[in-house]
Amino acid sequence: MASTYGIDRRMGFLDESAGGIAINAFRVDPLQDERWRDLVARHPDASVFHRVEWLQALKDTYGYQPFVVTSTPPGVPLQNGILVCEVCSLLTGKRLVSLPFSDHCEPLASCPEEVNELFATLVDRVANEHWRYVEFRPVSYSADADTGLRPGGAYHFHRLNLGPDEQTLFRRFHKDSIQRKIVRAEREGLRCEQGSSNELLDPFYQLLLKTRRRHGLPPQPRKWFRNLIAAFGADLNIWVAFKKETPVASILTIRHTKTLVYKYGCSDSRYNNLGGIPLLFWHAIRDARASDIKELDMGRSDWNNSGLVKFKDRWGAQRSTMKYWRYPSTATPSRWQALAGRAKRLVMAAPDCVLVMLSNLAYRHIA
Repeated sequence: MASTYGIDRRMGFLDESAGGIAINAFRVDPLQDERWRDLVARHPDASVFHRVEWLQALKDTYGYQPFVVTSTPPGVPLQNGILVCEVCSLLTGKRLVSLPFSDHCEPLASCPEEVNELFATLVDRVANEHWRYVEFRPVSYSADADTGLRPGGAYHFHRLNLGPDEQTLFRRFHKDSIQRKIVRAEREGLRCEQGSSNELLDPFYQLLLKTRRRHGLPPQPRKWFRNLIAAFGADLNIWVAFKKETPVASILTIRHTKTLVYKYGCSDSRYNNLGGIPLLFWHAIRDARASDIKELDMGRSDWNNSGLVKFKDRWGAQRSTMKYWRYPSTATPSRWQALAGRAKRLVMAAPDCVLVMLSNLAYRHIA
């Protein structure tokens, strides 16, 4: 497929069609330029969130336009790139995010100097075009002070090594919180099903509604999950635990090369004592190991969410600190975000139909 390039001299992009002067930054459309797919396939820092499938689902669901800034000129394989989405909202303003609704999105480059130069290009765009801010969400990259980027938030990040044999892995789980709950779930006769059919999406989404309401948050739009299923195909699995015919817990995972990514989890709190979530994780881990997957990406956790952090710790996962970076650092929450923060009681009391309506209306504004 032919490469495509932006025409934006304020960012310093090369306008190839106009015979412009080659400079050190080019804009690439990752949905159209096959070189991006190739870079993601071979770069060691690439994740499921860099994939075209994820970007297509973001665009189809929320209308976000992704682009890549690279120093690689046209006509040769991409050597680097920073992936960003344009988020344009009348409610929350215009901003650049790398990447909306994604736990992390590492710059794909060979050295920090390369990354800093590309960051500078995006920082210039924010200043010149009056965007509210640009935010980057790397796993391990730490920005230099010269870039103008400042920490925009800190999170816990967990990875679980799936290399040891099953018995060794199981012994490393917390005896009371994980091992015994798995045994309890099996003794209770919980049935686990996996796949990506509507028959599994339906109970997953009903459990998601219950969980998000408990947390005072609207659920993600159902369309988002349909688009993820359509994009990822067999790489995506919905796992549901049933007590007889009643769904009690569910998780959603996506495979990327040798990594399994846990992205969403939900449950019916009335049945949490049965151990549905631990059982589903154990089934997903065993299935991953059978497919030669080496790592479980357990995702980010908010700094103050001690319960979720402790849950992930108890699987024996390695915990690290993940910092987001933002320019300008003085960017303040929008009025819509401030209002959303005060609406938790309303969400917790709202019927399902209202929560679904809120998800369809609000999510594209809160990336």
